[in-house]
Amino acid sequence: MKPPPFTYRRAASIDEAVALLASDEVDAKVLAGGQSLTPMLNLRLTRPELLVDVGRLPGLRYIRRGDDGLHVGALTRHDQFEHYPAPLDGFDVLREAAPLIGHHPIRTRGTIGGSLAHGDGSAEWCILAVLLDATITAVSGRGSRIIEADGFFEGLFTTTLEPDELIVDIHFPRPRQHAALEEFARRHGDFAVVAAAVAFDVEHERVTDPRIVLGGVATTPVRCRAAEAVLDGESPTDDAFEAAGRAVADEIEPPGDLHAPPEVRRRMADRLVRRALRRAADANREGVSHAG
Repeated sequence: MKPPPFTYRRAASIDEAVALLASDEVDAKVLAGGQSLTPMLNLRLTRPELLVDVGRLPGLRYIRRGDDGLHVGALTRHDQFEHYPAPLDGFDVLREAAPLIGHHPIRTRGTIGGSLAHGDGSAEWCILAVLLDATITAVSGRGSRIIEADGFFEGLFTTTLEPDELIVDIHFPRPRQHAALEEFARRHGDFAVVAAAVAFDVEHERVTDPRIVLGGVATTPVRCRAAEAVLDGESPTDDAFEAAGRAVADEIEPPGDLHAPPEVRRRMADRLVRRALRRAADANREGVSHAG
């Protein structure tokens, strides 16, 4: 299929990009890696009048570990995490998740900022942004603002990002002692039917500040607060993890589709949460276990 007609402009700077997006006369879309937008154009699910190509903007492709956590540039590509050469000291779940994203050509072109802006509730970066309390910095002609990931995703392919805003930075403020992502997909590279990401710390042999976030069970990533409360303060044992998995299954209301009916998704969520919690518990305090 062919996309509808549009005007193409390549921005040479952030200022030029936001100026182009700010035009009230045309419906504009940002083109970063193009791995989500191009299929939607070809299927005519979106019909922008203007594409603003930001893929070559300088200074937006980085992974920086510092005292305030981890900063990731919006144009950082998936494979940059996949092949990152050093430990990320509590953020390694991001690197372990990268190989699960699509196929190799997609990972070499797709960007983290683009994935977040696309807002697919089953996408790994969206799930992990909520899991790790990420904040998203967006700029426009009005200035910049910081958006918490937990409130960023509003619905299917819908976020709180304004039409004239451009994501420039994603900040993960806090490393986690234990974290893991588990998902089930029909084929490697497909979007997950269900994905489960977990993170927690352990103090005095008790789980503290647990997070459980699911993908594939709603139009946005779902934080399972009731299940977190079940796990909080418990010993990191199989019994506690099984109780948390059951609580997740009771808490969610997943949809049914050609991939799985609601009850199957509930069972998947239960099993994947248990598996992720076990793997996270086995992780050392400096890193996390490998995603599968």
